[in-house]
Amino acid sequence: MKKIILFLLIITKGLYSHAQMEEYIQEGEFGITAGAAHYFGDINNRAAINRPKIALGGFFRRQFGNYVAVRLSGHYAQLGYSDMYSKNEFQQRRNLSFNTNIFELALQGDFNFFKFNAADIHHAFTPYATIGVGIFSYDPYTYYNGEKVYLRPLNTEGETFYEGRKAYGSMALCFPIGFGVKYAITNKVNISFEVAHRFTTTDYIDDVSTTYIGADKFPPASKSLAVLLQDRSYETGTPIGVEGRQRGFSKQKDQYIIAEVGLSINLNSYRCPSAR
Repeated sequence: MKKIILFLLIITKGLYSHAQMEEYIQEGEFGITAGAAHYFGDINNRAAINRPKIALGGFFRRQFGNYVAVRLSGHYAQLGYSDMYSKNEFQQRRNLSFNTNIFELALQGDFNFFKFNAADIHHAFTPYATIGVGIFSYDPYTYYNGEKVYLRPLNTEGETFYEGRKAYGSMALCFPIGFGVKYAITNKVNISFEVAHRFTTTDYIDDVSTTYIGADKFPPASKSLAVLLQDRSYETGTPIGVEGRQRGFSKQKDQYIIAEVGLSINLNSYRCPSAR
């Protein structure tokens, strides 16, 4: 008789625990991230990953079941590169460099490969894919004689005055696409790791896109600093920045990538299990 009672208690406890697990609903989560960002473009045209810079972020994720979520995220990142890091002789002679701060706001869809339920140890881990659209601000600058100089106002490639070239803005769209993994430490706290590549709609994150315009084409009011920074090959030898010579590659937009570790807090609710 005691064995039967003990058996019934074990079964009852198991059913109760299962019912509790089914009652648990993950509504969403909010968290913070930290990691590294890297730029790819006209100054880093061989996709070298050798100058990562800091990236920080925060996000809110709204969960729709165990597989699909929508995420609103914000990031601050630093990007930068220099021709001095290249093994290409032309780039070493070109001698251009830049840095910029990135402020990004993005809306993404997240898709879990496995069922994810933070209250169930058997479903507390999943890899996932993410894709979305965002907007970011950028403002490239360089250093000349030890002083920071913002490049956009200088129109180094003749924007606004040469052959109909238009000035580039301080904001552009980005399209993050990537993969990550997520693990629930408890039913309240998750950790994650994600790598997402950003395709963008601008070729001027680095202030380099098309051809040199030649020193004599700059308006007199902007000649001095603009001329010195549109062609810095004079610092490495004979100047190469003659009008019409390739300075960048305008048919390919600039890109950047962010790799980050995240810590998030789950937003949970419970509902009474169905009588059925």
